[in-house]
Amino acid sequence: MPVADQATPFLIALGLLAAVPGVALGWAWALPGTVLAVFVLFFFRDPERVPPAGEGLVLSPADGRVTGVDRRPEGTRVTIFLSLFNCHINRSPVSGTVGEVRYTPGRFLAAWNPRAGQVNERNELAIEAEDGVFGVTQVAGVLARRIVCTRKTGDRVRAGDRIGLIQFGSRTDLDLPAGVEPLVTVGESVRGGL
Repeated sequence: MPVADQATPFLIALGLLAAVPGVALGWAWALPGTVLAVFVLFFFRDPERVPPAGEGLVLSPADGRVTGVDRRPEGTRVTIFLSLFNCHINRSPVSGTVGEVRYTPGRFLAAWNPRAGQVNERNELAIEAEDGVFGVTQVAGVLARRIVCTRKTGDRVRAGDRIGLIQFGSRTDLDLPAGVEPLVTVGESVRGGL
């Protein structure tokens, strides 16, 4: 399975953590570093996903569990919590043009905390599509200390394209324009790009 490039520095450090004591003290001393390296490979997995075909579809921007569907006059926000065991690659929910990318430094509350979307470190993308503007917000959590966004203003994206990742536990919010009704409910599991 492919692995995101962002795993490389972690894998180098963990490789050294396993190799040095393993060579000096025996293979058993390499076990902790090896186990952590395997976890990093698992965490940074980047599977290929084939988005479903069809008109008017809005895809999930992340793997995880839906923890909120907040209907407001300006549109609906779908909140997705990503555990350490979910794939953390974020994907575009629709085809369009990235209109704005805005990074906001902040706190590191638990990603499931309702206030996390307003006070935590986050990165917001506005994707301008035929049906309106769709927002994807990458929100850092307690362990997530690095948000990676691989898109910039003016980039064209197709539904399901990779737009970034959040390292080590996080949350992704999807803002739908008014009139677009989500088909997911709180508690459902979703997969990015599908």
